[in-house]
Amino acid sequence: MKVKYLMFTGGGSAGHVTPNLAVMQVLQNRYRLAYMGTQGIERTLVSAFGCPYFTVECPKLIRAFTPKNLALPFALREAQKKALAVIEREKPDLVFSKGGYASYPAVWAASKLHIPVLTHESDLSPGLCTRIVAKRCRRVLTSFPETAARFPNGVCVGSPMRRELFGGDRQTARRRYGFTGDVPVLLVLGGGSGSRALNEAVEAHLPALLRRFCILQLCGKGNVTPAPKGCVRLEYETDMGSAYACADLVLSRAGSNTLFELRALKKPALVVPLARRTRGDQAKNAAYFAQKGWCDVLPERRLGELPAALLRLYGSATVRAALAADRAENGTQNILGEIQAAIAYRPK
Repeated sequence: MKVKYLMFTGGGSAGHVTPNLAVMQVLQNRYRLAYMGTQGIERTLVSAFGCPYFTVECPKLIRAFTPKNLALPFALREAQKKALAVIEREKPDLVFSKGGYASYPAVWAASKLHIPVLTHESDLSPGLCTRIVAKRCRRVLTSFPETAARFPNGVCVGSPMRRELFGGDRQTARRRYGFTGDVPVLLVLGGGSGSRALNEAVEAHLPALLRRFCILQLCGKGNVTPAPKGCVRLEYETDMGSAYACADLVLSRAGSNTLFELRALKKPALVVPLARRTRGDQAKNAAYFAQKGWCDVLPERRLGELPAALLRLYGSATVRAALAADRAENGTQNILGEIQAAIAYRPK
């Protein structure tokens, strides 16, 4: 029997790529896999996976009045042309999109050639690309049930998560980072590229924080500065299973993928939604999780209150109780079922 061929796409940020890698991880021994994206972060992250990679540069809409947007239709037409040539030549059995502007050419081309397409939306509020391509897709898969209800073809499958996130050992992880004794560990996450606001807030309050916590701070590329004893700073951590395993408390942005990971791993978190250059998706994600009791939220404008907010969360049993009572699941297997169904489907 011929091995089915799946083309993955999605990019523009790590949040549009790492969930794809979680799905690809469980499919790599069952299907032929390939990826289409730009020369951006998706190419860097996918390169370690080792599958064929097809580069199609797609323009990004700038959410402000700028002459650069005037050239967008011409650049988009060129991207569509290149994606169509690749899809026509490669003939995948299905295209799976994780969204972001980088995914549009592959989805458009597959739809044009009547190849089944699935897309997955992580955020509570669907992004622009998801809204544009929804009608071209067999299913719009979502992390939130409320998001699925917004689309006639929406199906809530949960958030796909890499299996290695769940394999960390607390004591082994603490030794890896050099944390000794019983001092609780604060894990600071700012997203794949780091967060200047979170990094600066931690630096400003470092003496107060180190009186109560050891700190593992993932700063983002080029943002690592010297740190005192008790604080370990890294640009990026490929072994997030260990980073999560050693953490007693987490300070993070409110990207959907991270929130669902924290929920599944039962990690109390103080989340600071991105406040600028955003469509408001992180604020909506954070409010939803906070309403369920799964995290505490600190607006970015109140980062001056960071030590007190972290101490309140660490000393409170409310979030821990909500997380303990919750039955979160890894959406990867649900997505696998949707992929299998889409491949098997043959229109009359």
